[in-house]
Amino acid sequence: MNRTLERYRNSRLRSFIKRHGKYLPILFFIGGFIFDSLTLGRIDRVYDLSVLCVHMSLLSITLYLYNLADDGKWENTFLKSYQIYFPLAIQFFFGGLSSAYVIYFSRSVSMSKTITFFVILLALLFANEMLKKRISNKYLQFSVYYFLNFTFFTFMIPVFIKQMNTPVFIISGVVSLFLTLLLIRIIYKKSPSTRAEISITKLIGIILVMYATINTFYFTNLIPPVPLALDSGMVAHQVVKENNSYVVTYERDDWYIFWRDHRLKFIHQPGEKVFVFASIFAPTEIKKSIFHRWKWFNENTEDWEVVDNIGYEITGGRDAGFRGFTYKNNIKPGLWKVDVTTKEGLILGVIDFEIITDTNVKPKRVIERTF
Repeated sequence: MNRTLERYRNSRLRSFIKRHGKYLPILFFIGGFIFDSLTLGRIDRVYDLSVLCVHMSLLSITLYLYNLADDGKWENTFLKSYQIYFPLAIQFFFGGLSSAYVIYFSRSVSMSKTITFFVILLALLFANEMLKKRISNKYLQFSVYYFLNFTFFTFMIPVFIKQMNTPVFIISGVVSLFLTLLLIRIIYKKSPSTRAEISITKLIGIILVMYATINTFYFTNLIPPVPLALDSGMVAHQVVKENNSYVVTYERDDWYIFWRDHRLKFIHQPGEKVFVFASIFAPTEIKKSIFHRWKWFNENTEDWEVVDNIGYEITGGRDAGFRGFTYKNNIKPGLWKVDVTTKEGLILGVIDFEIITDTNVKPKRVIERTF
């Protein structure tokens, strides 16, 4: 009786999947995205590390099983009954891994980095789901896999070795490239249907182009130097360190500016210092030199001029980020921005503001907040 009921339920589930197969992969992608969005927090937590490692491992295994299924490799095995679920599992892991990376990328206040990453993911997903008849699905699967694999190692290796710099990023990319090509080679060798469907030369070429593109994005600051990220940053009237806390005096913006607490227009009084406060997330025990590169917009030349570059050291591990500040005297009116960078010049985030020196205008809604 129990076996009959189980077979009946499995039959109904398979029938449901076949009827709605067009939409289920997208739903599983979103499901993986939501799952990690609700559960993940810090890249250096044991839970987060475990989830990402499990997702990446199971994605690799499932890709292997799925690509050999068309060759009848799992006939007369227990895996035969589960073949129909392989595509859904792949999409779930795609969603879970991409959501994790978006969570960690979004720690940076420079949202363009996260948007660049997310647009790539959405473009790959769109192609995978909407253009199946025109583009080989396996090319797209391995492209998405490599993109997620590259990102996985750029997070993981710095966390484990407690270092983050350009050589570490390069090593992370090489490791991900080697492991991806190894998986592709194994599948290609064992699967006649894969050999018939794709050109190994073309696929490796696509992967190498992606490798070069991601490196270009990194060195041109289109993605942040993960796992470091700027949690928060603002221009302030005063920053004072008291008992391992920072008391920041700044102007609060209008109530309807719900996405930002501080005001970008800084009302400067004669002789007043201008402070820039930043809170930077770094995984436990990662030590790094951080710089504030002060830049002023010259309206005559219509160009940004570097006025100063002030550095300080950080050590990771604090939930709310490592806090630091710099300040300047004799500041000019106009548009300013402070690039928060690493020693190598990679940008963690950008703090924009405008200096107004009209003595008839007074600061409003000035508050103190402890960080």
